[in-house]
Amino acid sequence: MDEIILVVDEPEPRLRSAILLAKSIAVPPVTVIENERRMGIGYAIRLGLKYSMRKSYDVAVVMAGNGKDDPKEIPRLLKEIENGYDYVQGSRFLPGGKHEKTPIIRGVFIRLWPYAWTMFTSQRCTEVTNGFRAYRTRLIKDHRINIDQHWLNHYALEYYLHYYALKLGYRFTEVPISKIYLFRNRGGYSKIRPYKDWIHIVMPLILLKSGARR
Repeated sequence: MDEIILVVDEPEPRLRSAILLAKSIAVPPVTVIENERRMGIGYAIRLGLKYSMRKSYDVAVVMAGNGKDDPKEIPRLLKEIENGYDYVQGSRFLPGGKHEKTPIIRGVFIRLWPYAWTMFTSQRCTEVTNGFRAYRTRLIKDHRINIDQHWLNHYALEYYLHYYALKLGYRFTEVPISKIYLFRNRGGYSKIRPYKDWIHIVMPLILLKSGARR
């Protein structure tokens, strides 16, 4: 692993202290990209991916910074990249995967939604909503893919890339990972709001499949 890229939307003062500590002791080195105001998770991921491309990295691993993902499992994704895959999706539902404290309504949705993706893309998916993924950066550079679209600033970017990786014939696989929801006083187990945020998760497949978006 050459570098850790931490993209932070509107960091709080206590988070700044943690970032400074991480930068001083981390191996590999940590690069922090800060937004002055909250722009959305898709916007943050885009910054990280574009930074990776400017640095001419071949592979980018994306994971949550809220403690739900285990960075010790990154080698599982990278192993499949080494095996020739272009896009690796982490799945808590594969044998060897693990999930704990998943909110009930969320749990029902994330188990059912992959069936829709399997049907519309003809690629078997056991997990779609898990943000723990690895990409070859040549996928992002594909001229048929345009991540610089405003409608992708929220959660839609992840599903936009998922759709095109499958549609354009890039080699795709899943690996088992862990997803542990941690209870926080503000927002409970998750900051994703049912219905309001889910629209950004559901609509990309519909819009892209229908041709309403490109």
